[in-house]
Amino acid sequence: MTFILMVGGNPHHDAFGFRYWKNPGAFAEYIETGSTGKFLGFFQCLVSASFVIAGPDYLSMAAGEAIRPRKTMPEAYRVVFARLVAFFVLGSLAVGILVPYNDPDLLKAIGAGKPGAAKSPYVIALKRLDIPVLPHIINAAVLLSAFSAGNSYVFCASRTLYGLALDSKAPRFFTKCSKRGVPYFSVILVLAIALLAFLSVSKSSTIVLTWFVNLVTASQLINFAVMVFAYLRFRKAMQVQGISRSELPYTSRFNPYTAYWALGMILMMILTQGYYVFLKGGWDVSNFLFSYLMVGIFPTIFIVWKIIKRTKWVTYENMDLFTGKKEIDEDELRWQEAEAAGDLQQGKARGLWSQVRKFFF
Repeated sequence: MTFILMVGGNPHHDAFGFRYWKNPGAFAEYIETGSTGKFLGFFQCLVSASFVIAGPDYLSMAAGEAIRPRKTMPEAYRVVFARLVAFFVLGSLAVGILVPYNDPDLLKAIGAGKPGAAKSPYVIALKRLDIPVLPHIINAAVLLSAFSAGNSYVFCASRTLYGLALDSKAPRFFTKCSKRGVPYFSVILVLAIALLAFLSVSKSSTIVLTWFVNLVTASQLINFAVMVFAYLRFRKAMQVQGISRSELPYTSRFNPYTAYWALGMILMMILTQGYYVFLKGGWDVSNFLFSYLMVGIFPTIFIVWKIIKRTKWVTYENMDLFTGKKEIDEDELRWQEAEAAGDLQQGKARGLWSQVRKFFF
């Protein structure tokens, strides 16, 4: 759609191309003016990216409930980064082509704290070009996207709480499941948290959204940092115990260097994602707390748990890398035997569904 519009495929026959990259320019000033303001504008984009980049970790969380994970999970991992590039990098490129950062309608929607698609650059661009119908389709896509994101968050949050309860780190009643295996108490609590959205009734939705974005961004960055740290220790334990990476069903390239790079960048973002409160005239208690509250809570919980439970730091030699492997081996063997037995009807159904998934997803 962006390509067609930019080369003149619009009611105005305006082939605007990359016009907005020159006027007003590709870099917007933020807080400050000049080169400093442009750098802060770029850095603010990194903070926003830290908020929206969550998603790859959900694949690992779903692995525990996936059918034949040694086959399905590597396929998912291989395409997730291509999807991130397509949705975020190409999406950002499209937005920069369609709408200038000083567009009056965009600034008015943001200033008024309008939610959702009201400040969507796509909708604004389509309305400016007098294109009918498509803005409504974009609005519907935004609603579907929000529902999809909420669905993913409910799944991941409820399963995390369920896992904590199984490890006796949360009340045991959160382990209760329905006949279909849904931890309903965990799901109910997670859905109840969504009631916080009603805070936008008494405050500008922009302010409330900023608070949640700051809180969630810090939490996600800490989550990613812990995952990378855990991976580095896992990799080192494999080396110490003489286990080759070739035995794993999936391995990524350029590790551990990419892991060290990721950890360094994540730590930098954790410490600087609330930078604006330290600028002259930018101090705000609520913004500071929502930006750095989790930075204080996380190590506190870790230290208190270590002291109360007297747990020890596991050495590489004693790290358990095999618990649960037997069950996966047996499950994988059953699938291989079923395929070898030539169950044509189910095989064809699975094959057809696999082709449909690959084509559409």
